Amino acid sequence: MTTSIIITICGLLLLAYLFDISASKTKIPSVISLLILGWAAKQLSTLLNITIPNLTPILPILGTVGLVLIVLEGSLELELNRSKLPLVAKSSLVALVPMLVLSFGLAFAFQYFGNSNFKIGLANAIPFAIISSAIAIPSAKNLIATHKEFITYESSLSDIFGVILFNFITLNDAITVAIAGHFALDLLLTLIITFVATILLAYLLSKIQQPVKFVPIILMIVLIYAVSKMYHLPALIFILLFGLFVGNLDELTHIKFIQKLSPEILNKEVHRFKDLTTEIVFLVRALFFLLFGFLIETSELLNSSTIIWAVSITGSIFLSRWVCLKLFKLPVKPLLFIAPRGLITILLFLSIPISQSNSIANKSLIIQVIILSALVMMFGLIASKAPAKQSELSASE
Repeated sequence: MTTSIIITICGLLLLAYLFDISASKTKIPSVISLLILGWAAKQLSTLLNITIPNLTPILPILGTVGLVLIVLEGSLELELNRSKLPLVAKSSLVALVPMLVLSFGLAFAFQYFGNSNFKIGLANAIPFAIISSAIAIPSAKNLIATHKEFITYESSLSDIFGVILFNFITLNDAITVAIAGHFALDLLLTLIITFVATILLAYLLSKIQQPVKFVPIILMIVLIYAVSKMYHLPALIFILLFGLFVGNLDELTHIKFIQKLSPEILNKEVHRFKDLTTEIVFLVRALFFLLFGFLIETSELLNSSTIIWAVSITGSIFLSRWVCLKLFKLPVKPLLFIAPRGLITILLFLSIPISQSNSIANKSLIIQVIILSALVMMFGLIASKAPAKQSELSASE
């Protein structure tokens, strides 16, 4: 039995790797292939009467670790200097504005049709309003550099803004000035933790001489995230800022502390750290979507009572995105289509307290919106013609 499990997992992960490297040519998002593969594995195990233990509790664990590593991987790839500030500003606005519009719009709809109050409607709406960096960042890796940077910033910031808003809404019974002040203090505390932890981790990265050095650092990053999350602090900010700091040491060599870290040596270590992070991200992301696909029931996928909601929500996602891109004079193609829902949507949906659940926002709706948004992205990228020369994000198409 043990040997069969090992063979199955290795086979599925190797197929996942083939899907990942072929995605740039087929234009099929790897998330769709992984979900189908996981679902097919479930059907085969049922057909062969193979008893599989309940794997549901593993899903949030894989999702949390995957989210941390994906944001870390994306932030390590970003260049941060004065010339990038307009790009960061625009990506922040495009991440925030549609998320707020969709969250509040869906909240009113869930309140009216789901017979719940606005706060519960908002808690259930936020997961649908957040772009999944777990899908968006890999899907943008074959775009020109400026588009890739924009998607990485936007999707990472969308995750951060969304998680902060979700925690603020679900963890407080009422929204008052005192609660808002407490939240501001939590944000300040997170920035202080980020500064101290970033300096410490960068120091360890440059000074540890042992052959095994990167995995302990990754474990410390996940540990800091988990502890911060336990105290309801916006921990994704730490991940993003740490990645930006470590990935942009070349821009900080004028600082005396950085000079003490031997930046030439540290840069080499950072490149090795990036490579290892990329490898682990692939493994965790593949396992997460394979497992989620395995846990999908066919009845949930084909649930006719939620399909109208799913189509409406998906349409609203891309309509609000189109308006926002036009408003900020950004190129519509291919940016319009890269707004998938995925890992973060699932994680937040699983985090909604039972007392705040809404009858409309169920697992079927989550699955259908994830698949529809991925399909729109797939067909949109196929239809979009890559420009012959790299262009800046300045002119709307």
